[in-house]
Amino acid sequence: MAVCCDLEVDVNGEETFLLDKETICSFSGRLSRLFGKSASAKRNKVIFHDFPGGAGNFELISRFCYNNGEIDINPSNISLLYSAAQFMEMNDSVSGNCNLLEKTAKAVEEIGYWTWSNLLVALKHGQDLQQVATSSGILERCLDSLVGRLVTNNEASPCASTSSPDSPRFRLSCDTKSVENSKHGFSRAAWWFEDLSVLSPDMIEMLIKSMVSKKFDHSIIGRFLVYYQKSKFHIASSNEKHKVLEIVIDMLYTLDSNSISCRSLFGILRVVLNLNISKSSRSKLESMIGSQLDEATLDNLLIPSPHGTSYLYDVNLVLKFLKAFLRGDRQLSPMRMKKVGSLMDLYIAEVAPDPCLKSSKFLALITTLPDSTRDSCDELYHAVDIYLEVHTGLCEEEKMKICCALNYKKLSTEAYMHISRNAKFASVQALTSKQLKLKNFEQGANYNENKGKAKRDEAGEQTDGYTGKLDISADNEKLREHLQGMQCRVMGLEQVCKKMQSQMAKFIKSKAAAGHTTPRLMPRFCS
Repeated sequence: MAVCCDLEVDVNGEETFLLDKETICSFSGRLSRLFGKSASAKRNKVIFHDFPGGAGNFELISRFCYNNGEIDINPSNISLLYSAAQFMEMNDSVSGNCNLLEKTAKAVEEIGYWTWSNLLVALKHGQDLQQVATSSGILERCLDSLVGRLVTNNEASPCASTSSPDSPRFRLSCDTKSVENSKHGFSRAAWWFEDLSVLSPDMIEMLIKSMVSKKFDHSIIGRFLVYYQKSKFHIASSNEKHKVLEIVIDMLYTLDSNSISCRSLFGILRVVLNLNISKSSRSKLESMIGSQLDEATLDNLLIPSPHGTSYLYDVNLVLKFLKAFLRGDRQLSPMRMKKVGSLMDLYIAEVAPDPCLKSSKFLALITTLPDSTRDSCDELYHAVDIYLEVHTGLCEEEKMKICCALNYKKLSTEAYMHISRNAKFASVQALTSKQLKLKNFEQGANYNENKGKAKRDEAGEQTDGYTGKLDISADNEKLREHLQGMQCRVMGLEQVCKKMQSQMAKFIKSKAAAGHTTPRLMPRFCS
């Protein structure tokens, strides 16, 4: 029987097909409706601008029509055939039971029985037609089946899975698995990382949401996302890198705060600094880092300042970390607070020599953490001393605010002695001198009291702890009275300092930072 080629079809400008109009229309509701019952012998032409899957997919459905509704539906073409069947309206209203939509729908119902490799193939081909494949339920079913197997068997070896033997990368993964485990200690729970790293960012987002909903181990998800970001960056374009980073950060943000290490987060941050990702994603990353600031190191915090600024390190970013740490969801135990306090003392000492660091930013670094985070303020005094040495152009008000930010009660005697000779601290020397005398008197009184008690013990005096505490020499009584007078005067000076600290808090909010130079280290407590 001769076949008439009376229909010309241009598919997306890629290729033109000459077809038998009657044959194609008998399966396509769209074309049947377009031509109606026209019996014209004239050749017709149809132009498709957005045919799903392009010319290659149109050829598949043409073969379906010419083979009287017979076609091999497999993981590599199920999404393409389903999308084309919807586009061409190849349903039971045209061809009865012999229609492409029904055949693909039956194949979708069998996805739960597919092998691991078949599921991967369907996902890889379906992600290019994600909107249609999602509406059909194909991608959702494939992902559910994948995640279900991971949840129930997350310690399985990839060689025990049903992955395709035709994949060289997979064979290599199987052959080297035991060696890699022994050499790198890489958990067997991560065997699927490489397989799923081929998926698009949008597909990864669907995958992670499915994993979270099924309560998959968050720490393994976090490790996979870091692996995915690194593996994708080797081949991704600039725009694709933006997309990958934003998806990875957004998905990490949905996990438990301890599901990814602080080191990994700083690794992602180093990449982010060179790319202009969305403010929302960047804010999420800063918040995650801040919540684990007690696990950071000084090197982590020494982040170069943004391009176009003159100061050396990005102090504004570190202040964001600090604020995120203080408002984080994780419990702020005294130990965590003190670790961050020690870290910030190191950081402040490192940035203090920068001549372009504004006093408002330096002051914010000193005062953001509560006083309870430091047992001693010696390191902080050392940093302030360096800062005042470098920034000789500060006005007296700025100097006073910085000096009053220190808790002088937490300074050692050595630091007190250094302040008494330090002209940069002239504005607070009166206060520190009084406190130094107070500390020396207290130490002397305690020494005399302990010495007297030791003598009484040697002489066999029988006194209880309370009586012995009251039995002190007349000289020590005079010292006590003198100390009380000193304490009253010190309290007066502290009131003045508190007023300055109140003004300082307002000053911090009104200034912005700028500056750049190489830091200069100063010897500790130099005369």
